[in-house]
Amino acid sequence: MISEKAITPGGCLCGAVRYEVRGPLRNVVNCHCTLCQKLHGNFGSHTKARKVNIKITKNDGLAWYKTSDVARRGFCRECGSSLFWEPFNLDATGIIAGSLDGQTGLKTMGHIFVSEKSDFYEINDEYPQFQKSSDGQLVNDYT
Repeated sequence: MISEKAITPGGCLCGAVRYEVRGPLRNVVNCHCTLCQKLHGNFGSHTKARKVNIKITKNDGLAWYKTSDVARRGFCRECGSSLFWEPFNLDATGIIAGSLDGQTGLKTMGHIFVSEKSDFYEINDEYPQFQKSSDGQLVNDYT
């Protein structure tokens, strides 16, 4: 996990959207749901931070799409980069780990929605797997 004082920058492929996360980021959870498959071409690797700690520093392309009654997803309308998963009823936002700049020191901590996983790959690591949501069972899941 990144320290309380860290500022971690990130953004989209074309640079139209830039953001900073102040403070800690949760380690990475790989989501294998069908929505992530459509968005990422496979599974989505998400870190998470409190909404109040995420600051959009450049907003020439951020758009939001309501994917369910539970959450919306933020992406760049210019280059199509997926950036955020924002649940409506939690004070934290999922951040696509690959949209962070440079090395992060984050580690994978688990897999969710493995019951929806594509059949063209296997999960061959030691991290916990959940058929659906982990429902907060992973350490610091709701950082």
